[in-house]
Amino acid sequence: MTIELIPAIRTLRLKVKSEVYAWLNAAAIEVNQVWNYANATSYKAAYPFAGPSKWLTGFDLNNLTAGASQYFDRIGSETIQRVNAEFAARRDQFRKAKLRWWVSQGTRRSLGWIPFKAVQLKRKGNALRYSGRTIRVFERELLEGRILKSSCFAQESVGDWWLCVPVAIARVNTPAPDQAVGLESALRMAA
Repeated sequence: MTIELIPAIRTLRLKVKSEVYAWLNAAAIEVNQVWNYANATSYKAAYPFAGPSKWLTGFDLNNLTAGASQYFDRIGSETIQRVNAEFAARRDQFRKAKLRWWVSQGTRRSLGWIPFKAVQLKRKGNALRYSGRTIRVFERELLEGRILKSSCFAQESVGDWWLCVPVAIARVNTPAPDQAVGLESALRMAA
């Protein structure tokens, strides 16, 4: 009997401490602006006034938003690229030229979402650094010794922010102790 380790991906959901909620809310507004720009641009390309239509990919949107990070205070080019890739994936998934607008203010506002690449999140002492901002999370010890992947900050309906990080874990695959498999008597009668 051999035991083998199988790599698996698990998403850790760590609550962010409330001291950076205002900064995350402002960064989410900038993400909404990028999403809405991608939405408007791809719709205009799909239904142009003149000329052939084009279905923009995430790569095309990245080329159109090159250099836009200088106009944002809180998000960088990696976050803009992740928003464009996610927009293109969702538009392809739902087969629509235009998706729903993300609203930043008011009663019908969208919940905050800030995607980022793994290189943007750095460990700094007892905290994490993202876009030059120190962010502290509860249960930070769960991240010790883990290889982080591209992840996001997500807001829930009560206004709390969470860091959602997929990490690689080793899962033990143990075979069944016996070679024989028994059947329930009720299952034998049905067959």
